[in-house]
Amino acid sequence: MKAEVRDKPAFANIRAELNAGDSIIAESDAMASMSSSIEMSTRWNGGFFSAVARKFFGGESLFVNEFTTNSSGEIVLTQPFPGDIECIDLKGTTMFLQPGAFLACEPKVKLGLGWAGIASFIGREGLFRLKVSGHGKIWFGAYGGIFAREIDSEFVVDTGHLVAYEPSINLRMGMAGGIFSSFFGGEGLVTRVKGPGRIYMQSRSIGGLAAWTNSHLW
Repeated sequence: MKAEVRDKPAFANIRAELNAGDSIIAESDAMASMSSSIEMSTRWNGGFFSAVARKFFGGESLFVNEFTTNSSGEIVLTQPFPGDIECIDLKGTTMFLQPGAFLACEPKVKLGLGWAGIASFIGREGLFRLKVSGHGKIWFGAYGGIFAREIDSEFVVDTGHLVAYEPSINLRMGMAGGIFSSFFGGEGLVTRVKGPGRIYMQSRSIGGLAAWTNSHLW
């Protein structure tokens, strides 16, 4: 299978060329178009109980779609909001994704759910995180552009901007500065990430967009 991410970073989408026997697994409602030679099958996202857990705790869909073909064909996958898409090739490694970031993966990638901690919940990042592991490519999306950073010690990320990170990364919540500066400076709580490891961030946040929109409606 050949796949490319097009139209980065504002309106990114995945274009995949499938040959006989190839398949790709995608989040529910991710398919934008496909060849008539491609068949789609829907299944629970890792079994009934695992799917329910990922739905209510991980922000993912109850179902995933598997696209396959016996000949050849093309499929285009996208996400529901404008933004970037990143591809990572797992080679027996693990990556943690924030709720709602997962878009698609190859069949040998395993989807699981991991405990993120109370600190993550306080920082509005959720109690759980999606755990992807195994062998194969995964694609995840974000609102705005995606950029990566290698963390050696400690780094500060505003809440809502962290998208994915390696298992060696530790998270804790804290204030951006002092009490007065944090709350009256508009930053409030931030995520303090400690390495070593790599993190992926998004240049915009849905929460920030919602707050800006509400301020212009009332």
